[in-house]
Amino acid sequence: MSSSWFVFTTIIFPLVAVMAAIVSPQVEARAFFVFGDSLVDSGNNNYLATTARADSPPYGVDYPTHRPTGRFSNGLNLPDIISERIGSESTLPYLNPDLRGQKLLVGANFASAGIGILNDTGIQFANIIRIFRQFEYFQDYQRRITEIVGKEQAQRLVNQALVLITLGGNDFVNNYFLVPFSARSRQFSLPDYCRYLISEYRKILLRLYELGGRRVLVTGTGPLGCVPSELAMRSRNGECVPEIQQAAAIFNPLLVQLIQQLNSQLGSTVFIAANAFSTNMDFISNPQRFGFVTSKVACCGQGPYNGLGLCTRLSNLCPNRNIYAFWDGFHPSERANRLIVQQFMIGSTKYMNPMNLSTIMEMDSRT
Repeated sequence: MSSSWFVFTTIIFPLVAVMAAIVSPQVEARAFFVFGDSLVDSGNNNYLATTARADSPPYGVDYPTHRPTGRFSNGLNLPDIISERIGSESTLPYLNPDLRGQKLLVGANFASAGIGILNDTGIQFANIIRIFRQFEYFQDYQRRITEIVGKEQAQRLVNQALVLITLGGNDFVNNYFLVPFSARSRQFSLPDYCRYLISEYRKILLRLYELGGRRVLVTGTGPLGCVPSELAMRSRNGECVPEIQQAAAIFNPLLVQLIQQLNSQLGSTVFIAANAFSTNMDFISNPQRFGFVTSKVACCGQGPYNGLGLCTRLSNLCPNRNIYAFWDGFHPSERANRLIVQQFMIGSTKYMNPMNLSTIMEMDSRT
């Protein structure tokens, strides 16, 4: 690369970006909305009387402020990294009082740790924001944004937004498999339970469409039987727990099938299936290839594999979070989250069906 080209790009490209920011109204920036559970909660549960919270150290040890934020991470979580990649600032939790005025144009995070597809998932946590309550907050958000930019602009902002929804994992680990002979496991065989979850998820996704979602990333469940918390409770020799892995193996293909059916029914690619199982399984099955020393032991925790309990000041804490695939017993480290988002951005149809986020962004920029 010539020095003159370098000088040109370093001077002109930032100038173009600045001019674009001046000329384009702020409302035209793509908003980002987030729904789901602790994998994507950015701090809503901090404002709730619940045990499903990540508001004490060492959570947030690698966040820019080095303080806990309510994210179940050592640093940034999936929505933060997606925001980075689409050139936006992180969305604030909807319950955060700072989410007002121009901040609303960025979008909002409605997610709440502990919830699932089903209303009885996570009942042990109490006072969490179940998915249809998250949608009620979304309606409230739309009323607030309408007051700022008007009805037509508000509708455009919502329709053109990127949406992320992450549900399902808790319906297994904090419901069906929570205790031996749980109510749901007595009611359903595992295949029937998965089909029931999909039938309920269908209602959720259609409701999200009714509320204006037009580009929705829907993550399947990760390899639930391989996370440190399940290894600590159920694994005999450090191998992934077969029956919980089977749950993901049944549920995820059914979810992809549902998404294909919905897109066909709606006549548009509204929903995009993000294969969280494969993205996680890549570094779980071969951690060294991705620069991790282990995918079995959590960085922060106690007991076998550091998989028991929440991460607290009394927990074992690894000195280098970048070489651990899991931050705590259930949640990936920031670095693992970055690998996951990388596949969201550029992954093949194995990871993103029918297209990845880069393709979506390019397509939508032309409309």
